[in-house]
Amino acid sequence: MTVLEQYRRLESLGLWREGPEAQRREVVVSLGDATLVVSTPTETALTHWSLPAVERLNPGRSPALYAPGADADERLEIDDPDMIEAIEKVRTAIEKTRPHPGRLRWFLGAGAGLALLAGAVFWLPGALTRQTVSLLPEAKRVEIGDALLSEIGRLAGQPCDGPRSRVALARLSTRTLGPPAPRVVLIPAAIPDTISLPGGLIVASAALAEDHETPEVLAGYLLAEDARSDLTDPMLTLLEDAGLFATFKLLTTGDLPPAVLHDHAVRLLSREAGPVPDDVLVARFAEAELSTQPYAYARDVSGESVLALIEADPMRGRLRSALMSDEDWLSLQNVCVTG
Repeated sequence: MTVLEQYRRLESLGLWREGPEAQRREVVVSLGDATLVVSTPTETALTHWSLPAVERLNPGRSPALYAPGADADERLEIDDPDMIEAIEKVRTAIEKTRPHPGRLRWFLGAGAGLALLAGAVFWLPGALTRQTVSLLPEAKRVEIGDALLSEIGRLAGQPCDGPRSRVALARLSTRTLGPPAPRVVLIPAAIPDTISLPGGLIVASAALAEDHETPEVLAGYLLAEDARSDLTDPMLTLLEDAGLFATFKLLTTGDLPPAVLHDHAVRLLSREAGPVPDDVLVARFAEAELSTQPYAYARDVSGESVLALIEADPMRGRLRSALMSDEDWLSLQNVCVTG
């Protein structure tokens, strides 16, 4: 986002409250590429807010009061004018990218005329789907991803959450996938190991943490899912499931019918993950300095079907650094038990 260039190193103090009953605490606020990072004065991350979802609760008043979303309980109070200006510029830039019904209606009329001139080929479902995906702004992808997560929560159980586990997942995601890393949530049910949603969101089974001794297995599954989403855009998968009518509605109004999101969530929970080529996986594991063996043996304890991954382990004979602290790992293993 080019508007962030002049604020890339901007930090300020603020007052953060985790929930309505929690006490306010002094924090350090910094702008990332796609997130607003809230940390302790000792640089321990407390939470990451997605910039497209940040809302100001008291426009025009100071100190500025922000929330990470419309239904969120967290609050952040900032009185630094430079930081307020930066956040407001980002919010203004994002708002300009959101679909505007008037402009979309104009685009619909112009597109219909061009389509008639160009021929019926343009209206093939695949072409329209790819065109719609290419036009969607990141803010809309994040919105759709969050809506799908809500549907998955209703079907399979709400995501396990807690301040410590949220920070631990953010650290593991950044360490494994690099910044800006996808947001990761754990679901306490027999769901597929990992699911990619639009807007940089990965849903993972809590069993990947609960059933294994070390975080390398969970990290490996996250890395594989991120590679899978690079090969097939989750937004494209959604619209291919949704069909031509729903795709056309998204293109012209910026919205998807709730039934479409529900049906897609059902399919995601019952669909087997698509394969990722071994050479792609090995390259990604090497880039992350992560051994392929824990992930491979988690997929097949015998090792027979994943022998190529085991033999090509990029960390064979090399010293491996710890992925995360024992405290962070324990918080992930127990988050679905303790909440």
